[in-house]
Formats: sequence, structure tokens, C-alpha cells
Amino acid sequence: MNHKLKTILFKSLSLLPNPVDDYCYHKIQSFFDKLTLEDRLKSVEVTYLRLLKVLNGLNIDLKDKVVFELGSGWFPSMPYFFKYKFEVKKVLTFDINKHFKKETVLELNNLFSKRYDCEILPGRNNTFELPDGVTYFPNFNIIKEDFPDVDIVFSRYVLSHMNDDDVDALHKKMKSQLKKGTLVIHFISPSDLRQHNDSSLSPQDFLKYSKEEWRKIHTKYDYHNRLRLPQFLEIFKKYDYEIIHIEYESLNKGTKKYDLFKKVQLDEDYKKYSDEELTAGNIFLILKL
Repeated sequence: MNHKLKTILFKSLSLLPNPVDDYCYHKIQSFFDKLTLEDRLKSVEVTYLRLLKVLNGLNIDLKDKVVFELGSGWFPSMPYFFKYKFEVKKVLTFDINKHFKKETVLELNNLFSKRYDCEILPGRNNTFELPDGVTYFPNFNIIKEDFPDVDIVFSRYVLSHMNDDDVDALHKKMKSQLKKGTLVIHFISPSDLRQHNDSSLSPQDFLKYSKEEWRKIHTKYDYHNRLRLPQFLEIFKKYDYEIIHIEYESLNKGTKKYDLFKKVQLDEDYKKYSDEELTAGNIFLILKL
């Protein structure tokens, strides 16, 4: 769908009363989303393998650890990798929305069991048919609540969907509430998500707008902050996190995406950054308190 039409659609949805707006959004998502559950699981597997490789290189073992997942998404993909592949003790998965559905989890249980040769048995009286050791906390805003006692905090493509102040507040809270030595693992996608549905856009197209202009364009359904890699790093440095791993991809000169990027008339807020800093994407960080 053209990004302009998508914006009009989301703006219209936002005028509806809650929970009608959320219901309509889910229906629209289901209609347009042609990916199967297996397609989505394969995508998450890429994250798992990337994380596995780095943890092995750092000689970090997650066995018997307690994991806090920030942003559960539509189904418990990473929690299953943590439980059945990393062999963690527990995964507590939190989300500001409520997306899990019993029928989807049952389908995932069967698919994951066959694909990764493990047996997934739903816990007794579990509303979502999740196995013991995986607990779902929907409608939970961690910015307003306290952290449980955990060893690992994990997020997969969540930070870019929080407003700037909340990203800062999150890391301030973790620093003050979590025990020393806790690991914080972030996968971050800081590109303009509108270009996923419209290849005419640069992944950095949204950097041409002022704060006020961007505020008028996006909605709660496609909210995306525009923090660049140096801005994330400034937040981590501000609260004295140790960065034990960082990797990212930047656009190469001569590529189509780089040419699209160079056509973007940057807003004044972004002119101080280098091309590498502005285009840094697919970011993977491991921090230590």
C-alpha cells in the first residue's frame, strides 16, 4: 500500500473510539498480511542465530537465567527460543498491547515442536496455552511499573516504537532497579518503516520532517521515533551502561538505497550526523549494568 494511503487509513482509524479502533486495526492487519506463521518464525530464527553466535563468542551462557522480554508482539517466538534452545529458567514477556491469541499459540506450539525437535506442553489452566516457564503480561507499561528480578532484559525491534523520553526513562529505570551485572540485549531497526510498503521511499525518508511535521504524520498504529545510533549511544552512556557488543549496517555508496538517502533533504536536527550515523541500521547491542 502506498505510504500516503496508509497514513490516511491509520489517521481515520485513530478517530474511532477504543476498543473499536484496535479491533479494526487487527482486522486490517490480518487482511493485508500474507505471511504465514512459519514465515514469521523463520524471521525470528535469524535473530536467534545472530544472538547465539555473539553469545558464544562472548562465552555467555543463558542457561537457568530469568529473561524479561520487552515487547511480546503477536506470538511468543523469542520466548520459545530462550526456553527450548538457550534453556533459560523463565521468560517473562511484557507488552503494552494484548496481541496473543490461544489459537495462534497452539499453532506455534505444534510448528516449533516439529521444526526444532522439542515437545511443547501447555501449562495447566494457561489462558494462552503457553508452556510452563513462559508467562505473558499484556497491557503492561514498564515505564509506569517496577521491574521484576531478572538476569536478562531483551527487546527485538521495540525501542524505535517508543517515544524518545520513554527510551531514556526505560534505561534510567533499569539502571536504578536491576542488579549489577544484568545484561540488556537490544535489536533495533531505526529505519522509516513506511518504505517497507513503498520502495520509492528511502529508509531515512522521515529525517526530512521537523518534529512538528512528523508528529502530524504518524499515529499510534505506526509510531516510530527517529533516534539515530549516536542518540541511542548517548542514552546508554548517560546512565553508565557498559557496551560489550555492538554491530550495525550502514548504506554503501553506489547502491540504490544510498542514492535514495542522498536525495533526502535532511531536517536541521540531523545535519550534524555523518552518513554512516544516519543510515546505521539493523543494530544489535548487548549492554551490561
